[in-house]
Amino acid sequence: MTSLLFSHLLLPFVIAMFLAITMGGSGTAPSFSVAYGANLIRKNLIPGLFGLMVFAGAIVAGKNTSVTIGKDILPSEMMTYGLVSIILLSVSISLLFANIVGIPQSTSQSTILAVTAPALYYNTLNTSKLFIDIIPTWFVLPLISFAVCFLIGKYIYNPIRRRGYFMSAKTHNHPILQVLVVAKSLYVAFSIGANNVANAAGPIASMTLNEMDIKPTEDNFIIILLLSTLIIAPNFAIGASVFGNKIMQNTGKEIILFGRIEAIIIAFVTASLLLLASVVKGVPTSLVQLNVGAILGIGVAKLGAKNIFRKTEVNKFFIIWLIAPIISFGISFLLTWLVDTHF
Repeated sequence: MTSLLFSHLLLPFVIAMFLAITMGGSGTAPSFSVAYGANLIRKNLIPGLFGLMVFAGAIVAGKNTSVTIGKDILPSEMMTYGLVSIILLSVSISLLFANIVGIPQSTSQSTILAVTAPALYYNTLNTSKLFIDIIPTWFVLPLISFAVCFLIGKYIYNPIRRRGYFMSAKTHNHPILQVLVVAKSLYVAFSIGANNVANAAGPIASMTLNEMDIKPTEDNFIIILLLSTLIIAPNFAIGASVFGNKIMQNTGKEIILFGRIEAIIIAFVTASLLLLASVVKGVPTSLVQLNVGAILGIGVAKLGAKNIFRKTEVNKFFIIWLIAPIISFGISFLLTWLVDTHF
């Protein structure tokens, strides 16, 4: 019995660790691309710092998003080792595709759609949570990120910059500004931990309770969730090492040349919006899209819309953002149907 239970739990945990690696690759850019693009941090230091802050964010502020993914879309009692393996594998494949082409992808959106597929197949989908809380947030927050950064750039940063306050090399390279940029990058990584670790840990926690026949109380869920996080979160650093450099090149160097003040604005706005969604509402949200929205907002304010939206990489971002979650949903639905009808 013990060996059978171990074999049931082993496969989903292995897939969850692989998913964490792909999430680490995808999440490196929104956390550290601003600091890397501003030439403030060496790329070989990024994986360790990223992994440490992701772990801290998951432990301190990741409970609500884990509950959403682990219980609120698909009933927790249906989170068997088979369905959880399908969900995590589907997300991993879609994110691996995005990482290979070098485009940061929304882990949260891929995960939500992967969970939605079996919920829809078995007619147990919590449509209220999905269509009232989650999906509107996906559309609204990137627009807010763009608007806030555009307004700050156009009406605060640019006027001050035109007066010469940020033009001198001494001011531009002031140690306080450099520290603030790195600190804000760590803040973004913390936010990723609060949001993205739940994509793997939430389903794993519900599955473990089911397979071990533990009463699914809130306290038990939190304990299992903590243990799952201890296993899953460190793999984010591995993903940052494997995939992070190419993605940071795309977002940190090819869209816009960041200044110190711009980097602080981008990091603070994106991390704050993500933490707000994670802690207050428990909504899994795309930090990648918040980050790119902020980058575009600052870029449009600084260089104009034509010079930013004409960029090839920007167009590629939108295409991959659409394709990857659809891939995740399609694989999850297909595998759910195959298991249900053939096994």
